[in-house]
Amino acid sequence: MKVLVPVKRVVDANVKVRVKADGTGVDLANVKMAVNPFCEIAIEEAVRLKEAGVATEVIAVSVGAQACQEQLRTCLALGADRAILVQTDAEIQPLGIAKALKAVQDKVGASIVIFGKQSIDGDNSQTGQMFAALTGMPQATFASRVSAADGQLTVVREIDGGLQTVRVKLPAVVTTDLRLNEPRYASLPNIMKAKKKPLDVFSPADLGVDLTPTVKVLKVEPPAERGAGIKVKTVEELVEKLRNEAKVIA
Repeated sequence: MKVLVPVKRVVDANVKVRVKADGTGVDLANVKMAVNPFCEIAIEEAVRLKEAGVATEVIAVSVGAQACQEQLRTCLALGADRAILVQTDAEIQPLGIAKALKAVQDKVGASIVIFGKQSIDGDNSQTGQMFAALTGMPQATFASRVSAADGQLTVVREIDGGLQTVRVKLPAVVTTDLRLNEPRYASLPNIMKAKKKPLDVFSPADLGVDLTPTVKVLKVEPPAERGAGIKVKTVEELVEKLRNEAKVIA
């Protein structure tokens, strides 16, 4: 059984992002990049499925520039067996990524495709669902626990009212939530071994997919600066300020 794990190259979660002066996007010059944290959780879950004997191969895949190979090598060091890069320097959006991943899935025939539920840059939370729709595979999103048996996945997913347990037939799509697992660190021996693991590169033309963006970003701007808080001595003073200064109560 193969497990396919899409991963995304994003700005490191510990880096404070800067918006370009012209408002066209985020300034990525000389910024540390990393594997999207939710994608790390997806890789960890796939490796655990392999360690449990459920899966036989873990394949990491990314869509983006040549620099994405760095993050794919990280995934190989974390336990993935091989990697695939759909290389493009064009702007890519969730629908285009989902189309490229469908083409990869048609090649590898994975039984389980595990996405991070969202990327920490765009926060779209769309690609996994779009991929499931394009492939016709059942999906279980926002998973906090996953188990496999008898050609099915049992997934406990987080919803507004608590937890929901669903069962889907394989092949299936899963998107991971934050509490699914704690990703491991790559050891030095595994980092060295990752350099020798296979990493195949395809172009969108090789896969016959069109990654033309369908959404136009008009402007990117940082959030407004938050003002300093103040202390009040009485409830009456608090109510007065909420009513007359903040104007959040009548």
